[in-house]
Amino acid sequence: MVAAGLLAFACWNLASCSQKTAASQSPDPSARIVGVTKVVRQSLSQSLTIAAEFQPYQEINVYAKVSGYIKRLYVDWGTRVKTGQLLAVLEIPELEQQIEEDQAAVQRSVQDVASAHEKVNVAKSAYDLAHLTATRLTNVSKSQPGLVAQEELDVAQGKDIQASASLSAAKDTLAAADQALLVSKAALQKDQAMYSYAHITAPFDGVVTELDAYTGALLPAGTSSNKGDLALCRVSQINPLRLTIPVPESAVHLIRAGLSAQVQVPSLKKTYEGNVARFSDRIDLDTRTMYTEIDVPNPNHEIVPGMYAYATLVLQESNDALVVPVQVLREGGNSVSVFRVGADGKAQEVPVTVGLQNATQAEILSGLNAGDVVVVSPPATLRNGETVSPKTVQLPSIQGES
Repeated sequence: MVAAGLLAFACWNLASCSQKTAASQSPDPSARIVGVTKVVRQSLSQSLTIAAEFQPYQEINVYAKVSGYIKRLYVDWGTRVKTGQLLAVLEIPELEQQIEEDQAAVQRSVQDVASAHEKVNVAKSAYDLAHLTATRLTNVSKSQPGLVAQEELDVAQGKDIQASASLSAAKDTLAAADQALLVSKAALQKDQAMYSYAHITAPFDGVVTELDAYTGALLPAGTSSNKGDLALCRVSQINPLRLTIPVPESAVHLIRAGLSAQVQVPSLKKTYEGNVARFSDRIDLDTRTMYTEIDVPNPNHEIVPGMYAYATLVLQESNDALVVPVQVLREGGNSVSVFRVGADGKAQEVPVTVGLQNATQAEILSGLNAGDVVVVSPPATLRNGETVSPKTVQLPSIQGES
């Protein structure tokens, strides 16, 4: 009986101790219930997604340099062309006739030059003879005075001067003929150059997106910027394509040439790789955005100018960051803090330094450690050191969105 009594007392004592322990570990029923989450380490990025519309890399209206009728047309709507490919041939009868006249003028000038050369040779021969005769008579007159009559000497010297003048005149005529030949050749080359524009070629690789004239139509010289029947066609370069996006002022300082971009085209259900190629480096005062262009390769011509796309730029990235949901941050003036729940169940307000941040998550540079429990959306009435009843909540995470 004594043994049985001792056993019963031991069991009662053990049960009493267990109830006390359980009571000490159970949450305080009067404590405020708060949602909590843990600080974790993971990759974090800040990105920017903007809708935009594809534009051709280059696009021009092809005009005729000289007026003429379309004799042969080699392209139509949608024709893919290469640089230098023949688009059309013009018929220009007036220019063809002018070239024939220029060629005749060149031939005439060539003959005039040849004739002038002959005249120079004749004049030079006459001058050589007259000069030799005058020189000999002068020398004889000096060595044997009175042997040569003065009249004969004067005649010889006069013929010498006359022959010299005739030679100079012949040389001047030759020089003028040479100049006339150069002028004739220049006129021929000019008209031939103009006639070469009768062959209209593609300025770059692309596609004919519009045809404004057909065989037999008269194309006037492209001296006007008016659209319509003045142009032969419109050619667009579609590889690569330009994607123009308005970058908001808050992200301008993170934009740089070569920045990679993911370009999603909903109509094709595909995503393409692109790069920031150029930007204006200036904020538009009306929209507070910066003009930025992304070059998107389009070798298979799947993308058509005018299609809509969503361009996502990864502005910043951290591969091993302490990450918390943005809902745990509590901002006050220039400081940021969070409520950390300790092992004793008390909420402690801790100042933190925030680094990279996107729409849903923020990087903590100091103030917390991995595994810390922090309060999500802390109530404004929550006080430092207050005992709380933590409940883990699951928050949606949209990694990388901005």
